[in-house]
Amino acid sequence: MAFSNAQKKQTEPKKPPVGKVRVGSVTASIWENSKDDKTFYSVTFERRYKSGDEWKSSDSYGPGDLLELAKAADRAHSQILDVLEQQAQNQAQAGK
Repeated sequence: MAFSNAQKKQTEPKKPPVGKVRVGSVTASIWENSKDDKTFYSVTFERRYKSGDEWKSSDSYGPGDLLELAKAADRAHSQILDVLEQQAQNQAQAGK
């Protein structure tokens, strides 16, 4: 019997993000994924806020959050580019 994608996701341990960027109440989590011996990166965003005594998170942003979201995206992008550049340098050195 083959596993469905939903069953596979439940049995595989969840990997933590390889990086996080926080700007104000917005956090960008950087995820590393591999497929067919290729590595690629994706980013998710969340906004943390306090409701009473409880901390909550949301993926919805108001006008006041957009600059923080943009800055978090820019910094996450820069981190990914740094990693990709380092990987390219390592591959070039290994090819020498």
